[in-house]
Amino acid sequence: MGNQHKTFLCISNYFKGSAFLIELKKAGNTVFLITTEKLRDSNWPHEYLDDIYYMPGQDLDWDMEKLLTGVAGIMKETKIDAIVALDDYDVEKATFLRENLRIPGMGQTTGRYFRDKLAMRIRAHDAGLLVPPFSALFHDNDINHFADTVPAPWVLKPRSEASAHGIIKVYDKDSLWQNIHDLGDNRLRYLVEQFKPGDVYHADSLILKGKTLFCTVSKYLATPMEISQGGGIFRSANIPYGSEDDKAIKEANKKVMKAFGMKNGAAHTEFIKGKEDGKIYFLETSSRVGGAHLAEMVEGATNINLWAEWAKIEDAVAKDKDYKMPKVTKGYAGIVLTLSKYQHPDLSSFDDSEVCFRVPLEYHAGLIVKSNNHKKVLDLLDDYAARLSDGYSTIAEQEKVKKFH
Repeated sequence: MGNQHKTFLCISNYFKGSAFLIELKKAGNTVFLITTEKLRDSNWPHEYLDDIYYMPGQDLDWDMEKLLTGVAGIMKETKIDAIVALDDYDVEKATFLRENLRIPGMGQTTGRYFRDKLAMRIRAHDAGLLVPPFSALFHDNDINHFADTVPAPWVLKPRSEASAHGIIKVYDKDSLWQNIHDLGDNRLRYLVEQFKPGDVYHADSLILKGKTLFCTVSKYLATPMEISQGGGIFRSANIPYGSEDDKAIKEANKKVMKAFGMKNGAAHTEFIKGKEDGKIYFLETSSRVGGAHLAEMVEGATNINLWAEWAKIEDAVAKDKDYKMPKVTKGYAGIVLTLSKYQHPDLSSFDDSEVCFRVPLEYHAGLIVKSNNHKKVLDLLDDYAARLSDGYSTIAEQEKVKKFH
């Protein structure tokens, strides 16, 4: 049995993970947080943090050598036992620190499988998982072969951006090459992939010692890509337990976690069920809790707080002690979320008893509903989406990717 007091260094460029930080502190640990100066005034749980450090700029603006020097300075007096990245964009920072300071946990090679969409696809393909046809953009002949043998439409995807940020959809070879030329030297940071129409699912899971302890499968009723490309109302809901899709995606998710070397923590993985063939294809994964308040949706359905349980897993691993999952409820929940034209939208008219969470973000209108009846959840999401579209929703133009991870 290891020492029952450990020191955790958590990194987040975005305001998230308060439940994770609180749970770590409640377990008797020292908890440090590194975040951006821009979030100094955010409502971090300061009473559960032993110290909080601020970096100038955000994400790609961080000077990695200064980050390393700063963390090494902390370690002169306090041994750091574990480093945790709370957001997608912090995975590289955490793996960089672990490698340089020889701290246990996911290293840079494994980390790429959870950040680099090209590395993901190659690894998944090599492991025997179905993936949509794809190609790197390194070699012109490979691109031409792809365009000549794989039916359009295609999507150009940034290799290390999160969600649907920066995706470009093209419909013919000339447009493909025009966009590649427009990327210039940044073409190496993209891949091209066949766009497969179909339903997109996400598996939100918890893993310990390489074993999946918990996994809930949900279906996007309006996908992040659809919304980023054309606007609309984001919706997702977990699917019926024991259904064919539920079983198939859970099995595929286990294969992804094994192939990618995920040992401990939380993961958010996306799959598509091809409209033409009904097969399950891997899309992408990440070694963190899903964003867009999907964690609250999962909790509404299962009574499992992904952030808190992830913290308990990290605590158990660091202290070499047992971890036991709490009882999982098999209910249903769904989320509806949109950008709002109002800073603080009045959602008091959405007063059904099934409402269990209201998104607290400014210029966002969103709710989570839960019920033991799957159809009731879907009906409410449809009703709420229509009402939000009529009176609250607005569209923000998608920003072009200017800096790359």
